[in-house]
Amino acid sequence: MNIIDALIQGILLGGQYALFAAGLSLMFGVMRLVNLAHGDFAVLSAYGAVIIVNAFVISPLIAVLIVTPIVAALGYVLQRFLLQRTLEASPLPSILVTFGLSIIIQNVLLLTMSADQRRLTLGPFDTASIGAGGLHVGLFPLSVFLLAVILLLAVWWFIQRTPYGRLIRAVSDDPATVQLSGVNPLRVYGVAAAIAFGLVAVAGIASGVQTSFNPTAGSSLLLFAFEAVIIGGLGNLWGTLLGAVILAVAQTVGGVFFPAQQILIGHLVFLVFLAVRPQGLLKGSVTA
Repeated sequence: MNIIDALIQGILLGGQYALFAAGLSLMFGVMRLVNLAHGDFAVLSAYGAVIIVNAFVISPLIAVLIVTPIVAALGYVLQRFLLQRTLEASPLPSILVTFGLSIIIQNVLLLTMSADQRRLTLGPFDTASIGAGGLHVGLFPLSVFLLAVILLLAVWWFIQRTPYGRLIRAVSDDPATVQLSGVNPLRVYGVAAAIAFGLVAVAGIASGVQTSFNPTAGSSLLLFAFEAVIIGGLGNLWGTLLGAVILAVAQTVGGVFFPAQQILIGHLVFLVFLAVRPQGLLKGSVTA
C-alpha cells in the first residue's frame, strides 16, 4: 500500500515539476535558449506573491493573477533587449548571461527579503485530502497536476492550432525568411518568452504553497526542470510532462525504500536515461 501511495504522490508531484519545466522546454524549443535563471524567476515570483499577499491581505490565488502577467511582461522585455543578443550558434553566451541573472536575483532577494524561509498558504486547503481504502490524495497537489495538464494543453493548442502559433513555429525554423514577409522575429520571440515566464510564475507560486522557499531555492528547481526536460525530450511539451512524472515517481517510490536518499534516487534515474536514451523519450519539439 505504501508503494501505491508513493506512486500516486509521485504522479501528482510530477505535475509541479512539469509546470517548472514547461517554460524551460518552450524557450529551448522555440529559441534554442538555455535559461539558467529559470528556477530563480520561479522563486522571484513566489516572493512577489508574498509581498502582494502581505500588502493587501489577499489569497495567493488572487496574487497569482497579479504576479503572472508582471513576470510574463518581464520575460518579454528581457528577451527583446537582453536574451536576444545571446542567440548565436554557440549556447555559451546565453548560459553565461542567464547564469549572471541567476546570481543577481539570488543576491537581490537575500538583501531585500533576508535568507529566512517563507511560505504561502491557502489555509485548510493546504492539507485537505480525499481518501479511500487507506489511500489519501492531497487536494492541492491534485489541483496543481490538473493545472499543469490544462496549461500544457493550452500552450500546445496555441502553438499548433492558432495563426500566431504557426508564426512562432515558422520563426523558430527560419527567422530570416519570416522577416522577409514583414514580421519582426524579435517580437515573436518576445511573445514566446512571455508565455514561458508566465508558466514559471505560476509554477513558483504553486511551489511556494506546497513547500517553503528561500532566495537560493531556485537552483534545485532548475535541476529538476532540466532533468524532466532531458528525460522527456528537449523542446517537447508532452515529453516534459512524462519526464517530470518519471522523475517524481522515482523520488517518491525510491523514498519508500531509502528515505534519506529520495532526491539522489531521482538523480540516478536521470543519469540512466541520459546514458541509455540521451535524445529523450519523445521525439520532435514544441514547434513540430
